[in-house]
Parts: sequence; structure tokens; C-alpha cells
Amino acid sequence: MSKKINKVVLAYSGGLDTSVILKWLQETYGCEVVTFTADLGQGEELEPARKKAEMLGIKQIYIEDLRETFVRDYVFPMFRANALYEGTYLLGTSIARPLIAKRQIEIARETGADAVAHGATGKGNDQVRFELTYYALNPDIKVIAPWREWQLTSRTALIEFAEKHQIPVAKDKRGEAPFSVDANLLHSSSEGKALEDPWHEPEEFVYQRTISPEAAPDKATYIEIGFEKGDAISINGERLSPATLLTRLNELGKANGIGRLDLVENRFVGMKSRGIYETPGGTILYHAHRGIESLTLDRGAAHLKDEIMPRYAELIYNGFWFSPEREMLQALIDKSQEHVEGQVRMKLYKGHATVVGRRSPKSLYSLAHVTFEADQVYDQRDAAGFIKLNALRLRLLKRGRG
Repeated sequence: MSKKINKVVLAYSGGLDTSVILKWLQETYGCEVVTFTADLGQGEELEPARKKAEMLGIKQIYIEDLRETFVRDYVFPMFRANALYEGTYLLGTSIARPLIAKRQIEIARETGADAVAHGATGKGNDQVRFELTYYALNPDIKVIAPWREWQLTSRTALIEFAEKHQIPVAKDKRGEAPFSVDANLLHSSSEGKALEDPWHEPEEFVYQRTISPEAAPDKATYIEIGFEKGDAISINGERLSPATLLTRLNELGKANGIGRLDLVENRFVGMKSRGIYETPGGTILYHAHRGIESLTLDRGAAHLKDEIMPRYAELIYNGFWFSPEREMLQALIDKSQEHVEGQVRMKLYKGHATVVGRRSPKSLYSLAHVTFEADQVYDQRDAAGFIKLNALRLRLLKRGRG
């Protein structure tokens, strides 16, 4: 190794890949390893990760519940922007990486570590997201990406390494897994193996977070979501913390078959990939937020938000959460949300989340102006001059060019 590493903070799940990485770091670099496992609502018991790290001789083990931080400081700011990558993807994996990487850098500072490591492969987006965050927060940190260094290039090789070093391997990890799953409180994603052919419809067993729309109840569920400054704060009048609220929306979305997405996307590294995403609560929240904005945002502000949204979403997808341009766009987005408050009534039915009612004390909707009945506030004759002025250049163009 060209660089001497004394201590490294590893983003550690306790699964096969990161357990092998842990041992590989010890052997290859001869360094002390600190493990960091974040609870972002992935729905898995985290204590086995602690036990496995202890078994491998780790003295400094960090396991932290970051669900509230994740939703409050990452998911909600992103949803204020109505961010969709390539028009459909709600960025569930993308938004989790900067929080994990940020905490790794903080732990490195706390423990005196001079390096950080992750388990992302050299083909995907996550390596970029982790490492851009590392360098943005500590320009001098050393980064170890085992998948770009080692010779363990297959699942079989990983299992053989694990067995050689007496690392426990879960039975479902023996042989080739049918697909790879990543999950947090916002979503789950499934990729690879059985899903690699974009022509084949995924089997029902692929789905982790939702029942099929066909199996959803025949009766619609109605809920009311309250908003303040662009963030959801309550369901049916009950005020909830950010993580609790998203958890509740996930339950409602799951039960009604909401939030499935079968997507072929363009990775930042250049290739296309096919993924199955499930974002039940996030899908409800997205539509509800747009519903309350429709009442409370001025047309110019709303249209400007829609114009910058693809750029904002792309920055998050590509790993630039801690970039000056994302922070500048966030300031603009947050300014737009100052008066986005009120309630939205949602109808949840067989895969669909539909806005069926909205109200706000800051509403810009004027029934007096839009009514088809007689009114005292709008002179329809004013429209003639408005149209003539907007038509002037078109008339001159036609006259000048025949």
C-alpha cells in the first residue's frame, strides 16, 4: 500500500460484503477499524452487526438511530423541492448517502481516524455520493474503496474469504442472491440478477414495502395531511415527528399498494441500470405537497421551482448534497415555502394517491375571481388589451414575413 493507514471508519451494515471488507482492511492495511452502523429505518435488527463486529475484534463500534435526522434534515428539504430524478425517481437511496458519509467524517474526527471506507462497488453511483461528501467535509481524508482495490470479484469469492476467516455467512447469502436490496425509511430499492433484463416484469416476491395494487382494499382510504412551511407536520390532525409521520405514511401507502416504480435510469458513471423502487409514504407526501403548493404558491414562484427542480434532483442523484450550488438552490426553495401551510385531503386507492381537497389560511385562490357566476371584481373587457399586447409580436412577425 502506498499510504500508511492507522485507523479507518467503515460504513458497516454487518452483512456479507462489509464484514468481508472489515477483515480485509485489517489484513491489507494492518490498521485499526472503527465501525459505524446507521439506523435510517431500513427495518433490520442492528444488534447482530454489533455482535459480528465484536467477534472480529472491533473495539470502537458506533450504532446510531438517525431516523429523525434523516427525515428532518435530508428528506423533508428535498421534498420541499418536489425533487424527481428523470421525472419519476424520488431519490430514496441518493438522499441517504450524504448523511451516512457526514457522520463517518465526524466519527473519524472524534476517534482520530485518518481514513474512511465504504462498501460501494466501482460500477455504481454510491461510491461517488460517499466520496464527494467525504472530500467536501474533509479535503484531506484518505478514502478506501475495497471494490476498486481487491481481487474478490464474485459472490463466491466473498463467501470463500468469509469461511476462511470464520466470518458467519447467512444461509440466504450462500450462492447467488436473486437481487440486491437497499432500504431506509423513505424507500427500498431492488436491483440486479433477476431484474437485469428490463423486458421482464418483476415477480411479486421482489417487492418489499408494498402490496400489489390488485390486492389492495376495494374501499378507498381518506387521510388529511397538515403542512407548515412546506413540511408535513400532522396526519388527521395528530401532530407527529418527521420520522413518525413518514413511518405512518409508509404504512398507509403499503396497505393501498402505493409507491411502486419500475425504472431504467441513467447512472452518473455513464451506464443505464434497471431498478425496482418502492416509496409508499414518499409518494403520498409528494402529491400532497404539490397539492398545498397549488393553493399557496404564486404562479411565478411555482413555475421557477419547476424549472430548477431537475437540476436540484440531479445534484442529489450525483452526490452533490454538500455543494454550494445545491445549498444555493435550497435557499431559494426554502424561501418559496414560507407560506406553504394548510391541509390536504388525500384519497388512497389501489396504487393511487390523489389529492381530493386542499385548504390554507394563506391561500391565493379567489373564488370571487374565477366564478362562472356574476362577479364584482373582474372586468372581462380587460382581457382584450392583454391579448392584443401579447399578440403584437406575432402579428408583426406574420406581416414582415408574409
